[in-house]
Amino acid sequence: MSEDAELEALRKRKLMELQRQLIQEQQKAEAQRRLEAQKQILLRRILTSKARQRLANLRMIKPEFASQLEMQLIQIAQQGRINIPITDDQLKELLSKLQSVRRDIRIRRV
Repeated sequence: MSEDAELEALRKRKLMELQRQLIQEQQKAEAQRRLEAQKQILLRRILTSKARQRLANLRMIKPEFASQLEMQLIQIAQQGRINIPITDDQLKELLSKLQSVRRDIRIRRV
Protein backbone atom coordinates (compact mmCIF):
# COMPACT_ATOMS: atom_id res chain seq x y z
CA MET A 1 0.00 0.00 0.00
CA SER A 2 2.80 2.46 0.80
CA GLU A 3 4.30 1.94 -2.66
CA ASP A 4 0.97 2.85 -4.22
CA ALA A 5 0.75 5.96 -2.06
CA GLU A 6 4.32 6.96 -2.97
CA LEU A 7 3.63 6.36 -6.62
CA GLU A 8 0.48 8.48 -6.45
CA ALA A 9 2.38 11.25 -4.65
CA LEU A 10 5.08 11.19 -7.35
CA ARG A 11 2.43 11.40 -10.05
CA LYS A 12 0.76 14.36 -8.35
CA ARG A 13 4.09 16.18 -7.97
CA LYS A 14 4.98 15.53 -11.60
CA LEU A 15 1.55 16.74 -12.73
CA MET A 16 1.87 19.91 -10.65
CA GLU A 17 5.36 20.52 -12.05
CA LEU A 18 4.08 20.13 -15.61
CA GLN A 19 1.18 22.49 -14.90
CA ARG A 20 3.57 25.07 -13.43
CA GLN A 21 5.80 24.81 -16.51
CA LEU A 22 2.79 25.22 -18.80
CA ILE A 23 1.67 28.34 -16.96
CA GLN A 24 5.18 29.81 -17.14
CA GLU A 25 5.37 29.13 -20.88
CA GLN A 26 1.96 30.73 -21.42
CA GLN A 27 3.02 33.81 -19.45
CA LYS A 28 6.24 34.04 -21.43
CA ALA A 29 4.35 33.73 -24.73
CA GLU A 30 1.88 36.42 -23.66
CA ALA A 31 4.71 38.76 -22.67
CA GLN A 32 6.35 38.13 -26.06
CA ARG A 33 3.06 38.94 -27.84
CA ARG A 34 2.69 42.19 -25.89
CA LEU A 35 6.28 43.16 -26.68
CA GLU A 36 5.76 42.45 -30.38
CA ALA A 37 2.53 44.48 -30.41
CA GLN A 38 4.29 47.45 -28.78
CA LYS A 39 7.14 47.15 -31.27
CA GLN A 40 4.70 47.20 -34.19
CA ILE A 41 2.94 50.28 -32.80
CA LEU A 42 6.26 52.10 -32.53
CA LEU A 43 7.30 51.04 -36.04
CA ARG A 44 4.01 52.40 -37.43
CA ARG A 45 4.90 55.77 -35.94
CA ILE A 46 8.51 55.64 -37.09
CA LEU A 47 8.20 54.28 -40.64
CA THR A 48 6.10 55.25 -43.64
CA SER A 49 3.91 52.54 -45.15
CA LYS A 50 6.38 51.85 -47.98
CA ALA A 51 9.26 51.57 -45.51
CA ARG A 52 7.22 49.16 -43.36
CA GLN A 53 6.52 47.07 -46.45
CA ARG A 54 10.25 46.97 -47.29
CA LEU A 55 10.98 45.87 -43.72
CA ALA A 56 8.29 43.17 -43.96
CA ASN A 57 9.88 41.90 -47.18
CA LEU A 58 13.26 41.86 -45.49
CA ARG A 59 11.76 39.93 -42.56
CA MET A 60 10.71 37.15 -44.93
CA ILE A 61 14.25 36.75 -46.24
CA LYS A 62 16.31 37.54 -43.13
CA PRO A 63 14.11 37.45 -40.01
CA GLU A 64 16.93 37.85 -37.48
CA PHE A 65 18.46 40.78 -39.34
CA ALA A 66 15.04 42.42 -39.65
CA SER A 67 14.44 42.09 -35.89
CA GLN A 68 17.80 43.68 -35.12
CA LEU A 69 17.08 46.46 -37.60
CA GLU A 70 13.68 47.11 -36.02
CA MET A 71 15.23 47.47 -32.59
CA GLN A 72 17.93 49.79 -33.96
CA LEU A 73 15.31 51.93 -35.71
CA ILE A 74 13.26 52.22 -32.53
CA GLN A 75 16.35 53.17 -30.52
CA ILE A 76 17.60 55.85 -32.91
CA ALA A 77 14.08 57.27 -33.24
CA GLN A 78 13.66 57.43 -29.45
CA GLN A 79 17.04 59.11 -29.11
CA GLY A 80 16.03 61.69 -31.72
CA ARG A 81 18.95 60.85 -34.00
CA ILE A 82 16.74 60.61 -37.09
CA ASN A 83 13.77 62.50 -38.45
CA ILE A 84 10.44 60.73 -38.13
CA PRO A 85 8.81 59.26 -40.19
CA ILE A 86 11.55 57.36 -41.94
CA THR A 87 10.79 57.11 -45.63
CA ASP A 88 11.48 54.16 -47.88
CA ASP A 89 14.45 56.00 -49.41
CA GLN A 90 15.94 56.69 -45.98
CA LEU A 91 15.48 53.05 -45.03
CA LYS A 92 17.21 51.97 -48.25
CA GLU A 93 20.10 54.28 -47.41
CA LEU A 94 20.35 52.81 -43.89
CA LEU A 95 20.28 49.30 -45.32
CA SER A 96 23.01 50.08 -47.82
CA LYS A 97 25.18 51.52 -45.02
CA LEU A 98 24.62 48.41 -42.94
CA GLN A 99 25.43 46.20 -45.92
CA SER A 100 28.70 48.03 -46.57
CA VAL A 101 29.74 47.58 -42.93
CA ARG A 102 29.26 43.83 -43.11
CA ARG A 103 32.21 41.92 -44.45
CA ASP A 104 31.80 39.42 -47.23
CA ILE A 105 33.18 36.07 -46.27
CA ARG A 106 34.21 33.94 -49.18
CA ILE A 107 35.46 30.43 -49.02
CA ARG A 108 37.91 29.44 -51.69
CA ARG A 109 38.73 25.86 -52.46
CA VAL A 110 42.35 25.15 -53.15
